[in-house]
Amino acid sequence: MATVFAHGALRLYLLALLEGGPKHGYDVIRALSDRFGGTYSPSAGTVYPRLAKLEEEGLVATTSDGRRTIYSITEAGLAELNGRRDELKEVEQDISASVRRLADELRNDIRANMLGLRADLAATAEAAKANARRMPSEGRYSPTNHRLLKEAEMMLQSFRDELRVELRQYAAREALTEVTLETVRTVLDQARKAVRATLRG
Repeated sequence: MATVFAHGALRLYLLALLEGGPKHGYDVIRALSDRFGGTYSPSAGTVYPRLAKLEEEGLVATTSDGRRTIYSITEAGLAELNGRRDELKEVEQDISASVRRLADELRNDIRANMLGLRADLAATAEAAKANARRMPSEGRYSPTNHRLLKEAEMMLQSFRDELRVELRQYAAREALTEVTLETVRTVLDQARKAVRATLRG
């Protein structure tokens, strides 16, 4: 993956995040992940050393909340941020470009994986057909055919219900983004094509 933040950009953006109010380290990481629509999540090893450096420079102050550390921007930090608003705009533009790039990479990865899945499904379907040809036929409207049809319908219903639950649980934790929606759409579209190819083969 290409570098998300140019040199010094993350440092400046951390000050911008803290301008909105004091935050725990985890809250800072989550705010960054949300800004990238879930396509990028910085590690603790990336964020905490930079917060510590900002504290050393007097741009950030810390207080304790039990076992957690709260980070706040200082007057000096706010003064630096105000003096670099033009740079901050460029950082925001770079982030928007990174979100688009990361989303494209994610979609391409998903498409490649789904193509492999479609090939596997097609091979499995062919094997099943070959096996079925070797078995005695009971007729198109046989009890076995009816049972298998019902089982397939139940699988589809279960798949739909489980995904709806997962989607609602996700929406309760995180704000849905266009990237998330596009990813779900791409995966479902590829799955639909794979199933249709199997049924029509």
